[in-house]
Amino acid sequence: MKNYKIATIPGDGTGPEVVREGLKVMSAAAQKFGFKYETVNFDFGGERYLRMKEVLPESAISDLKQFDAIFLGAIGHPDVKPGILEKGILLKLRFDLNQYINLRPVQLFDDRFCPLKGKTPADINFTVVRENSEGLYAGAGGNLFKNTPQEVAIQESINTRFGVERCVRYAYEYARKYSRKKQLTLCGKTNVLTYAFDLWQRTFNEVGQEYKDIKTDYAHVDAITMWFVKNPEWFDVIVTDNMFGDIITDLAAMIQGGMGIAAGGNINPDGVSMFEPIGGSAPKYTGQNIINPLAAIGAGALLFRELGEEKAATAMEQSIRLVVTTKLKDLAAGKMGYSTTEVGDLVVKSL
Repeated sequence: MKNYKIATIPGDGTGPEVVREGLKVMSAAAQKFGFKYETVNFDFGGERYLRMKEVLPESAISDLKQFDAIFLGAIGHPDVKPGILEKGILLKLRFDLNQYINLRPVQLFDDRFCPLKGKTPADINFTVVRENSEGLYAGAGGNLFKNTPQEVAIQESINTRFGVERCVRYAYEYARKYSRKKQLTLCGKTNVLTYAFDLWQRTFNEVGQEYKDIKTDYAHVDAITMWFVKNPEWFDVIVTDNMFGDIITDLAAMIQGGMGIAAGGNINPDGVSMFEPIGGSAPKYTGQNIINPLAAIGAGALLFRELGEEKAATAMEQSIRLVVTTKLKDLAAGKMGYSTTEVGDLVVKSL
């Protein structure tokens, strides 16, 4: 019997509450499909930072490399200045663990929860593959004459052939394995960002010669946001850079029903990957047992799929769908008709 090691980082706010429910469902799925996992908890987050004035211990990266995967709740604390935890924990883990793919499946489970008129689950079912370690998030740049009227701020987008190609190749492989239409769209801005997206476009076209079974097309990022609202059914798999991926996946979350249902993975195909609900820590709901845990449960399903436990992942996703379509009144915190704990119980019962 396989036995996996999973690092848990419950984090801040409602993070511990949704991680608890995610692990509850994961435990039931593992038992049902004949494998085990053990967890080790790490207290990385705002409370640790306020207590110890330390974002991550020096041993954090080496410690986490000993695990098969990481399950993250949320990072973000109202008493910690924005950027400290996000850069010091989230970005550092992504970069140092070489999690160069951000994977965001987007699926509407119930048209009651879609803000778009006339759209159904058949219309909103696509995946965004976002480059996760370069671009504007690489941190290249700086300030001159800071806090003066002459201040200059420079933020540079770093795109390497190596980084772009491995992301594009992952997207082609993903489209070949999982996509419905065998279609891959490059999202960029070739008419303005002519250096960076010339590299992306050429790489996309060249790698595509190895994937003749995949249909390809291109769209500017601003057009993508328009078509997500008007014609989301056009899309199957989308590949894009770090910044554009960050933006379009939040819009995608809204059309699939909101942050309460949106899960994502930070993937290192050859190392340790990290999975999380993409919403924030929602501190105003902390401890009330009303936050929606389905995004975290969905993140657990993505984690199992990355480990190769496809049957467990699919069962978890089907259970989420069943609970959404037959039980919940809403997907927003406090409006579901059930508590956080009860929603987790419903998903377990539906497995």
